[in-house]
Amino acid sequence: MAGNTFIFLDHTPFHNAIDKPATVDMAGGMVSNAVDASPVLHAGLTALLLIVIALIVSRRYRRDSTFPTEKTFSLANLIELAVGGLLSFMKQTMGEHAGKFIPLIGTTAIFILISNLLGVIPGFDPPTSNLNTTLACAIVIFIATHYVGIRTHGASYIKHFMGPVWWLAPFMIIIELIGHFARVLSLSMRLFGNMFGDHMVLAIFMGLVPLVVPVIFFGLGIFVSCVQALVFTLLSILYISGALEEAH
Repeated sequence: MAGNTFIFLDHTPFHNAIDKPATVDMAGGMVSNAVDASPVLHAGLTALLLIVIALIVSRRYRRDSTFPTEKTFSLANLIELAVGGLLSFMKQTMGEHAGKFIPLIGTTAIFILISNLLGVIPGFDPPTSNLNTTLACAIVIFIATHYVGIRTHGASYIKHFMGPVWWLAPFMIIIELIGHFARVLSLSMRLFGNMFGDHMVLAIFMGLVPLVVPVIFFGLGIFVSCVQALVFTLLSILYISGALEEAH
């Protein structure tokens, strides 16, 4: 989303970082050379925030502490609670394999959640409101799914695409391939569409009624951000779990 779309986002440093002036082409018309750096810079900010959180939390474990700190609430305890909850959720679907995939699923889930919530802060764009960001996340899950399938089953992984009976295999392979590639669009477009729409609604009401009313949409934005991160995570778990199962 371009930074000059909404008034209250015009003056943030991220939106004009790589903007270039328009030039005249050979036909005499004006051509915009502007590069919207907002998604890349905000994704970088999210990644940096994750790294800082990881460094802070890791200090606790470098001290070999296996018990909660003296504080009733801390960042380390919050992250531990979130990861523990996600791991328990994954075990219900993936069983004993859940521990192997918590780095991938957990990192993706937290990155998407923070990216979504970033858009609730005035002056910031959620990286996930850009299709390039959501498509990148979806491709990572797509590649990981089939890597796991091939790594687990070897050449017999092809049976996942051949259907229940051999004489349907030529048709089922085509249908299954289309379905698997459609997962990339499903993951990326769902997340992109919801976050783009949510950010647009919030920005419109911030411009029209800057007081009181936007609070409702801030709450709605937080809810949508959490739900979309959960949906992406749940589908990722299901796709990888399917690749781990034996073909029937």
